[in-house]
Amino acid sequence: MALLAYLKSLFILQLLMGFVFVVSGLIINFIQLCTCILWPINRQLYRRINCRLSYSLWSQLVMLLEWWSGTECTLYTDQATVDKFGKEHVIIILNHNFEIDFLCGWTMCERYGVLGSSKVLAKHELLKVPLIGWTWYFLEIVFCKRKWEEDRNTVFKGLDRLKDYPEYMWFLLYCEGTRFTEKKHQISMQVAESKGLPKLKYHLLPRTKGFTTTLQCLKGTVTAVYDVTLNFKDNQTPTLLGIVNGKKYKADLSVRRFSVEDIPDDEQECANWLHKLYQEKDALQEMYNKEGKFPGPTIIPPRRPWTLLNFLFWATLLLSPLINFACGVAVSGSPLLIIGFILFLIVASIAIRRLIGVTEVKKTGSSYGNQEAKKQN
Repeated sequence: MALLAYLKSLFILQLLMGFVFVVSGLIINFIQLCTCILWPINRQLYRRINCRLSYSLWSQLVMLLEWWSGTECTLYTDQATVDKFGKEHVIIILNHNFEIDFLCGWTMCERYGVLGSSKVLAKHELLKVPLIGWTWYFLEIVFCKRKWEEDRNTVFKGLDRLKDYPEYMWFLLYCEGTRFTEKKHQISMQVAESKGLPKLKYHLLPRTKGFTTTLQCLKGTVTAVYDVTLNFKDNQTPTLLGIVNGKKYKADLSVRRFSVEDIPDDEQECANWLHKLYQEKDALQEMYNKEGKFPGPTIIPPRRPWTLLNFLFWATLLLSPLINFACGVAVSGSPLLIIGFILFLIVASIAIRRLIGVTEVKKTGSSYGNQEAKKQN
């Protein structure tokens, strides 16, 4: 086990895995670009193809969580709810406290067959991020600037276009709008106090506009809302860099299913429903911190082999020519080739580190709590 942990920490192996992810992602993005000719001819075929292409990219990240780090994910929910997973269009409400919360969500999507068709209401800045933003663009992800006056038409059009999506989709919403930090929490609770809303201990005040708009636009397509509350055993603070280094975490997810029919149609009442939901999420986190677990029965969905097989396919395809080229450079004895190859490795490592930096708590988040927080819905 010590040898395995040592191998996982080797920078060269991590660099090779990053190389596979980046190059395979660029290939996938190019194929996605080519599929655009299908859009005016057969939109549903375009969507099905892009679901599978995006799966091929995202599953490499899920592989890191499931197989490389061996992170365990336990669901706290009933069997009746689990039986509906992957068999209906739903909205997912997930707390935004951890760097890898999206990965824990994706691993559940993968295990129930909806990873390729998963959606999110994403901030517009991510559209410019190579691989991630580009893949999401071809997947018809709805991007917003979080300024309602500018976002209104874009969000309504984007959501309306998803009504006839051919694959079951899980639409993820981070209703808090940004990742939890103590500073943001303090400012958020000032907003709550000014609006006469109950204060939250473990969450930011939810921004209701995104939820009410998404529910309104997708009503008739979406049949349920899954409230997912995530935490980690032993007060772990997981990071994507920790996952890359092979560190194992233990994630617990409380999942509650709400039928769309039981959620009010009126926008203000729907907003009140969301605020009440977050008060319940806060109570769940309080219970977890005291007892080390969420209430209810536990289910551990088994990991599937497809993420590992997909990565091995890309690794075999891409690493063989790279290793052959590296050997050729080494035996050539050419200083120019050797220096060029070393520079390539340096640039590649910086690029991969910047991609990891997109998830880091200290480097991400919005200007929540500044002037815009005062306009929070």
